[in-house]
Amino acid sequence: MPKPALKGAKTRTADKPHNTPWVRIARRPTIPRRQAWLIRISAIVAALICGALLIAILGHNPFHVYADMASGALATATSRAATVKIAIPLLVAALSVALSFKMRFWNIGAEGQILAGGIAATYFALFWAGSLPSWLLLLAMGAAGCVGGAIWGAIPAFFKAKWNTNETLLTLMLNYVALGLVKYLAAGPWKKGGPGSFPKIAMFSKEARLPEIFDVHIGWIIAIVLLLLYFIYLTRSKHGYETIVVGQSTNTAKYSGMSVPRVLIRTMLLAGAAAGLAGFMQVSGADYTLNEMTAGGVGFTAITVAWLGQLKPLPMLGVAFFIAILEKGASRIQTTFAIPASASDVLVGGILFFMLACEFFINYRLIFRPAVEVDSHD
Repeated sequence: MPKPALKGAKTRTADKPHNTPWVRIARRPTIPRRQAWLIRISAIVAALICGALLIAILGHNPFHVYADMASGALATATSRAATVKIAIPLLVAALSVALSFKMRFWNIGAEGQILAGGIAATYFALFWAGSLPSWLLLLAMGAAGCVGGAIWGAIPAFFKAKWNTNETLLTLMLNYVALGLVKYLAAGPWKKGGPGSFPKIAMFSKEARLPEIFDVHIGWIIAIVLLLLYFIYLTRSKHGYETIVVGQSTNTAKYSGMSVPRVLIRTMLLAGAAAGLAGFMQVSGADYTLNEMTAGGVGFTAITVAWLGQLKPLPMLGVAFFIAILEKGASRIQTTFAIPASASDVLVGGILFFMLACEFFINYRLIFRPAVEVDSHD
């Protein structure tokens, strides 16, 4: 038999079973823009401090390393051109991801769509060079890249529309299918050299390479045009409006007479085409061939660009350029300070982690279960 509580004693409700969890996540009411930017700036400062600790542990001066990262990415015309080349596929792939995310279709397959576009463009570069004028060959390669990426994007959309499959898993698996196809082509039908040679695909001829403006291939112009088209499509077109409505509520879309499966497949065709175009620009403007590193993680990093840019054109442009600066600067400090590539990757990854975390705390808050105490007086 339990003992009676003493007069004036306090009894914790924590002694009783609780129906609420110890911590839960709740959506935060809209906070002032000034406060949101204060959180973002604080996150960047915290990231730099943590990065400085890592650099100090490696035995280097953090101020010198950070300064070298900035100068390595922006100090000269050559370094600026290299930084822009990194930013171009990031931005285009981010536009692709953002378009599908607007519809709440969680597309993790931009990596595979980039490779699919690269494969399709490479076919024309290898087997049609010399048969077509350079400008027509590049148009054919670009169109093929769009078609290849569109097909790769439409496959998971079709399965989602027909059988309600999990698009996250399917798009992720298709990345590895595309990578396996590249390996097969490099070791088999498109292999350069004899039976004992290293499996690789031949370099493109000059006719199959994108021309340059200001020491950067014209992909940067294509990226800016796509940025404008993305904005116009979502804000000024009926199809863009349908994409947003489906993302907000499929029930509302159905009630309004929209065909959700049609919108789903159409949007993923466009998103895949954009990623495939990024693949074309990589093989024709940066690598001049197709290989396993053609995508090089761009499709996954593009997800970070899209989220940090809040799926908006100009913020995504800024984030893509910022990440390009980090990546170019990280490669510079590997040479200047002999910092291992793994350590520089950790440094860049830590900065991006803090930036993503701050966006979480801007939109959500953690609510901890209080240890409520009650008085049990006679």
